[in-house]
Amino acid sequence: MHQVEASARSGSKSAQLRAHLIGLIEGGLKPHDKMPTERDLAEQFGVTRLTVRRALDQLDHEGRVYRTQGAGTFVSEPRIAKSVELTSFSDDMRARGLKPGSLATKVAEIAAGAEIGAQLGISPRDRVTHIHRVRTADNEPMCIEHTYIPSHLAPGLAGLEVEGSLYDLLADRFHLRVSKAEQSIHATVLDPDLARQLDVAEFSPAFRVTRVAYDSRNRRMEYAESLYRADRYSYDFVIYRSSKDDRS
Repeated sequence: MHQVEASARSGSKSAQLRAHLIGLIEGGLKPHDKMPTERDLAEQFGVTRLTVRRALDQLDHEGRVYRTQGAGTFVSEPRIAKSVELTSFSDDMRARGLKPGSLATKVAEIAAGAEIGAQLGISPRDRVTHIHRVRTADNEPMCIEHTYIPSHLAPGLAGLEVEGSLYDLLADRFHLRVSKAEQSIHATVLDPDLARQLDVAEFSPAFRVTRVAYDSRNRRMEYAESLYRADRYSYDFVIYRSSKDDRS
């Protein structure tokens, strides 16, 4: 049996176990490598298998590992943490040392229609450029994007190649820069077609993110609907307690 590292000997046995498991995930094992069995861990740390199972369940909940019925527990791919700061997908990936890319990109100018027109504050008859693409990180599908840009703000956009950061393209070619956005995040599951595009199992969990972006003149310059893989993405928030709630 492996000996417990001296640095993990402080605290309760369950804390030592958790520290050991995180050490394996962050320092020793690679994504999809198998974790030690519950029996081996229970013997190594002198705890019950229920204690081990609870520790692994917590790591599963945190997205650090995943369980496969009859096969064991395996190290998950690292999740990509998305803050509430307004950045592009490309910026997010580069900040994490990943190479952003796109698959199945389609760009077309269409009538806005009632729903998209309402989101952008334009007539349903007005034209918008619709950009559909599957965004990738290190060539792995991460999200499906549908983006709509009013054509009068970016004339000719439909005739351009849209491969990298859309925000960079809009700034460079049309002098459109996003200054703020209204964004909503909802939990959902992926139907078979969407799951296929993201290379995950049918009805896998996902985040559905909708966003209306405004430029410095407070014009609605973008409406976007995105589906993010929940197994590889998380949203991190910093929240503050109001001073009026600081009661002794």
